[in-house]
Amino acid sequence: MFPSVPNDADPSSESRLRAWLQAAAAGDRSGFEQLYRHCQPRLTRFVLRCCGRPDLADEVVNDTLWIVWRTAGNFRGESRVSTWIHGIAYRCMLKALRDGVTAEEINASAVHEGELASAEPAFNEAADREQRDWVLRGLATLPTEQRVTMELAYYLGETCEDIARIMNCATGTVKARMFHARVRLRNVLPELGGLPRPASGTEGQT
Repeated sequence: MFPSVPNDADPSSESRLRAWLQAAAAGDRSGFEQLYRHCQPRLTRFVLRCCGRPDLADEVVNDTLWIVWRTAGNFRGESRVSTWIHGIAYRCMLKALRDGVTAEEINASAVHEGELASAEPAFNEAADREQRDWVLRGLATLPTEQRVTMELAYYLGETCEDIARIMNCATGTVKARMFHARVRLRNVLPELGGLPRPASGTEGQT
């Protein structure tokens, strides 16, 4: 259902990210520029899918990377660099949503296909558009916390333990959200694809 994507768990990728972050911590703008170019497309895509607001995505990503620049020296190496940055993005997104977006507006289906495609990293550009739109519409039916959990796990390659750090919750809570999200998607995706809704099974509630 979800495409497998490369992630920053690869040792060589993590080494590059740490080198760029250390350079940024030392005030090296060229190092930060490399980090920015690597992270910005994924962060934009993540926020777009979670809140469906291109204008908000730009604000959140800019705020996130500004914080990364200012606090690069605070990274203690207790997680992957990408996990640390995703945590900052998640908190910035929650703040932006609290400050001016109603629950009705948090809908990933509101993202224009062209805007979504332009925000996606290169490894996903060849993905089948029809299937991507189908899955996207399914994700849009999930409660926000379930949708963010699925995005972090399946599109950003974060582990349950890392998602727990990012979302500041227990690992068991992450697993429960993933379970209920899968149940809900099994119920709604066939219907979104023009098939009858499954007769049995219950949708996830938490």
